[in-house]
Amino acid sequence: MAHLEARKHISSDSGYPITIHPNFNPKIKGHVPPESIREEIVPLKDRAAFADPEKRALFATAKRVDLTESIGTVLKDIQLSQLDDRQLDELALLVSERGVVYFRDQDLTTEQQVKLFEHYGTLDKHPAQKASFPRPLTREKHVTIRGSTEDHREIAKYTPWPSGDFHADTSFEVNPPSYSLLRMEEHPEVGGDTAWVSQYGLYDALSPAMQKFVEGLHAIHTSRLQYDTILDLWGTGPNRPPIDTHHPAVRTHPVTGLKALNVNGGFVTGFAELKKTESDNLLDFFQFHIHSADDHYVRWKWQVGSIAICVVHRVIPGAYKGNRRGIRTTVFGEKPYCDPASESRNERAQRLEKERQNMDGKHEGANGVHVPA
Repeated sequence: MAHLEARKHISSDSGYPITIHPNFNPKIKGHVPPESIREEIVPLKDRAAFADPEKRALFATAKRVDLTESIGTVLKDIQLSQLDDRQLDELALLVSERGVVYFRDQDLTTEQQVKLFEHYGTLDKHPAQKASFPRPLTREKHVTIRGSTEDHREIAKYTPWPSGDFHADTSFEVNPPSYSLLRMEEHPEVGGDTAWVSQYGLYDALSPAMQKFVEGLHAIHTSRLQYDTILDLWGTGPNRPPIDTHHPAVRTHPVTGLKALNVNGGFVTGFAELKKTESDNLLDFFQFHIHSADDHYVRWKWQVGSIAICVVHRVIPGAYKGNRRGIRTTVFGEKPYCDPASESRNERAQRLEKERQNMDGKHEGANGVHVPA
């Protein structure tokens, strides 16, 4: 926390830093971002839409191990660097279905990672990402992710952005990411884990009445809190000005067609249709809802050479020893939307089971077995 402005203003009574509101921090007031806000784009069709639903090419090589019923799958006996386009499409579909897919002992280089991920669309540049000079061709297309041994509960007293909370990377963009890949290059033996939570599962865990209510809302995603925190805590300057976007609080996945809760504690600050006290209380509920979703949660222990392709997550802070450094690539997705006619993951499972039972009943009837009307 060495860069924090608050560290320069210590109370003579308590001996602790005086909380300085970011708007009065000269580092933040005087910063001029060198780039403009991202404009909306219409991305190419999601590669998962071209995949074989059975994923036969991918599973002909890889062994699948699901970590929980709701989220998280490990693929074994496979190198990402060796996948062809058909297998990459099927991998995208698996990620869309399972939320996060993991790999161990991968041989990808940064250049290979960038090239591989360009298969999925236009690569994003993180607002805090800096170019190097002379500028390598891949430098603009990936960002280095490090761990934190700071106490995020302490940092939250002096910074507006809940940096240790669950978030979907840059969900405040008009075109949030569709896929993110993180490859670990350095990691301590203990600590620095990452947790993921299923947005499908979070939606299903709501009561039908709450589902209907939230579907009528827009969540306010903002980069303003991260913008201020980056300048103050990290001592660097964001590339783009802060932005606020209103995305559906429940979104429909463009490939799976499933409804998912589109609210995260890292970037959502309220709901457009609600009054302030209503909005604040609903945010408090979702904070509890997300952190109590043990049945829709998975935690991953990183190793050097590990990879995750993922969605909503949070790094687990700790007092671990040693360096933590990963390379992340991200591609833009579609502007989020909610199709009222789409279904939840539970609703689809129930519908398919009912259709299977009906088919079994028809087969029994055809074989001369009495079927009750």
